Amino acid sequence: MNELPPSTPADAPAPAARLAAFAAALADETRAAICMTLLEGRAWTAGELARITAVAPSTVSGHLTRLLNAGICVTERQGRHSYVRIADAATARLVDEIASHAIPDRDAAHAVPVVAAPDPLARARTCYDHFAGRFGMAVTDAMGRRGLLRTQGVFELTEDGRAWCTEAGISLAGAGAGRRPLASSCLDWTERRRHLGGLTGARLCARALDAEWVVRPAGGGRGLEVTAAGERAFGELLGITPAAWS
Repeated sequence: MNELPPSTPADAPAPAARLAAFAAALADETRAAICMTLLEGRAWTAGELARITAVAPSTVSGHLTRLLNAGICVTERQGRHSYVRIADAATARLVDEIASHAIPDRDAAHAVPVVAAPDPLARARTCYDHFAGRFGMAVTDAMGRRGLLRTQGVFELTEDGRAWCTEAGISLAGAGAGRRPLASSCLDWTERRRHLGGLTGARLCARALDAEWVVRPAGGGRGLEVTAAGERAFGELLGITPAAWS
């Protein structure tokens, strides 16, 4: 006898209704503009999205609620601010494909320049005890490309990543013994993307400071300067050059 499909709650919307609700969430010019702004992978505050789309903050708030309820967008808190981003890579690909289908001559995601931040903080700095700024993102992106770090959803150091840390002289002693995760993501306030934090991020930063791959500027503060030795080291370890963070 054929098995019946798993039952669903009586009040669950039918598949067609769910698809229609998802499509309806995109069926508005302002919400479409918000999604195209977010496609580049950066996160924005509701106020910034209101300015970008040229609508009132109260209006954009209602649109964001629709996108959040549809699962297209999520919010992420960093300090005093709440940022909005596309929910995940699969959703971003879906929205991007829809946009490319609707706009045949479109060859790139809609891009909005990030609000400028004064150098050197936007170029390279510490965020608590790990790398941030363009340099921090260059390190995170390179680790992701090389299979050392999983960056979709929850950040996770791979087995190759653990071996890489050993080869680079980055100690992971004590991993799992405390409350701090081996790898975590942290939203970068200038790049509006997630960079590597957690124990791995902290130990990598400490290793770079000890080896003088990066140094603090004479005046102190959170800014960092990548030395000539650091340019060589990160080029050998991750294949990145100063162009990635300059």
